[in-house]
Amino acid sequence: MDEKSIIIIGGGIAGLSAGCYARLNHYRTQIFEQDTRPGGLNTSWERGPFTINGGLAFLMGSGPGTAFYRIWEELGIVPKIRMIDYELFLIVEGKEGQNFFMYNDLDRLEKHMKEIAPEDKKLIEDFVNGARVFTRYDMPIDKAPELLGFGDKMKLMLTKFPLLRTMGKWKKVAIRDFAARFKNPFLREAMFQARALFSEDVPVLFFQMACAFGHLKSAGFPEGGALKLAQTIEHYFNELRGEISYRSRVEKILVENNRAVGVRLEDGTEHRAGTVISASDMRSTIFGMLGGEFINAKIRGYFERLPVGPSPLLVAFGVNRTFGDIPHTAAGTIFPLDEPVTIAGKEIEWLRPMICNFDNSFAPAGKTVVRFVLDSDYDYWKALGENPDGYEAEKEKIAGTLIAAMEKRYSGFSSQVEMWEVATPLTFERYTGNWKGSSLGWDCTVDTFFMPMSKSLPGLDNFYMAGQWVEPGGGVPMAAMSGRNVIQLICNRDKKPFVTRLPI
Repeated sequence: MDEKSIIIIGGGIAGLSAGCYARLNHYRTQIFEQDTRPGGLNTSWERGPFTINGGLAFLMGSGPGTAFYRIWEELGIVPKIRMIDYELFLIVEGKEGQNFFMYNDLDRLEKHMKEIAPEDKKLIEDFVNGARVFTRYDMPIDKAPELLGFGDKMKLMLTKFPLLRTMGKWKKVAIRDFAARFKNPFLREAMFQARALFSEDVPVLFFQMACAFGHLKSAGFPEGGALKLAQTIEHYFNELRGEISYRSRVEKILVENNRAVGVRLEDGTEHRAGTVISASDMRSTIFGMLGGEFINAKIRGYFERLPVGPSPLLVAFGVNRTFGDIPHTAAGTIFPLDEPVTIAGKEIEWLRPMICNFDNSFAPAGKTVVRFVLDSDYDYWKALGENPDGYEAEKEKIAGTLIAAMEKRYSGFSSQVEMWEVATPLTFERYTGNWKGSSLGWDCTVDTFFMPMSKSLPGLDNFYMAGQWVEPGGGVPMAAMSGRNVIQLICNRDKKPFVTRLPI
């Protein structure tokens, strides 16, 4: 057995990132991925001439001058992939004809909000000034948090005090509670509806960070979408002579003398390595691949008390229309319905279509993909999945309901639909293995955001975890950073410097 070898479970962004940094630090590395291509939840797929972008509305760190941009450089993403910048992060249309434009330019955003709600001048300034702090002080992500010593922490206090103070002020304020502070009824409703991008318990801090990256032109969209981004990292991993095996579902992590020594695949084959990293679902890793043997009360408590991130219901339409009059936005347009509709057992009063007219690779000329991502109830779909006919009928009903709702907002929509696709929480669970089909791992709330989680398990040596489940807050940047961090921990264990370099 080669003690300088690593097996990585999962070929999503965290696994690919860990693989690239492992190779850069001279570890023989093999990734086992259960699907047929890389990316995990960060994926796209084709339906006829249309491409459905399954994740990734925008990429934090897409522009120079941020720490995340350095990670994308190190993984071969930029400047290889062109980034498409947005003028607007989001649009919210009011019930009385008013519009709220969440501009990526903070000065323009502040002016616009004050024009809508001069009575909320102080609250608007507090919000925008908090976002401005993030434009001046970058997140300290260069070094894995577990490796920060006393001197490192003192340096952070001295050099990034305004950043730390802002984080302390806004970290425990949920966007739902923040929205309630507005006196102006329209802006209060607009800010409350904007929480649908994340969850109603997401801290305001997360929103401010997104606004700051947008202001810096560092929250763009990678042309070609989520799968192209993943395939670009995979290509670099292959250039570094890493190995990746598809259709290779890991059934068990092999343990000898309380040390991880390899994996057994579903087909019965065993593969050995000096270190094992699970960049896959945390629950199936701990209770399935490891049989629940390496756990303590703290870890068990995660699964008993922490909220799981949304189980997404993704609905996409290929439409014979360009929507040339619709501004490009990072997160779409939220508009109220004349009457509520019921989708998968939930009453919906507002819709947020993502009109993907900003990337020509998603549809043939003159056509557009329109995408919805709705929070859904995993248990609802689990029960429905027991009846295949009922399951398919519900998907068709949902598509019809959304087509009818869009027809009222965009006349002619129903006759222009050429393709529809519905992916349920069961779909995401089947293809990625993520518990309940969750798109973020643990939900991003005021209690979980930046919550420190161990990347190892008690009593088990030579084993680490990477990905959204151990980096609450989730998202593609956090997954990539997680892969980077775990290789730093391994290098530190092996008493060797952590090395990075930019692709040639």
